[in-house]
Amino acid sequence: MKDDACDIEEPDEEAVKEIKSKMLEEGIILKTTDVFKTISDPTRLKILYALSIKDLCVCDLASLLDMSQSAISHQLRVLRDKNMVSFKKEGKMARYFVSDEHVINFIKMGMEHAQE
Repeated sequence: MKDDACDIEEPDEEAVKEIKSKMLEEGIILKTTDVFKTISDPTRLKILYALSIKDLCVCDLASLLDMSQSAISHQLRVLRDKNMVSFKKEGKMARYFVSDEHVINFIKMGMEHAQE
């Protein structure tokens, strides 16, 4: 048998019962995995990281990431649909910003974990 496998075949019924009563609802699990799927895209993560530093417009992000404005707009639309970014109009310009401190915390925690 492998070292990482349990040699006992009977589950600890008390432990299973305790944890089962504390498990998250399926809807929360699905919403949480959706958040992780959204930020797992490298371009979207770069956009979120940049916006966690400073509010930027589409042309700023396009220049920063060396991408077309339409490609950036598409990614921003995905992030807006997931309530991760918002924008404010300033004349003809729309400045994007991270809409929630939780998003910034996700990024920081993920980066800290990656650097361990």
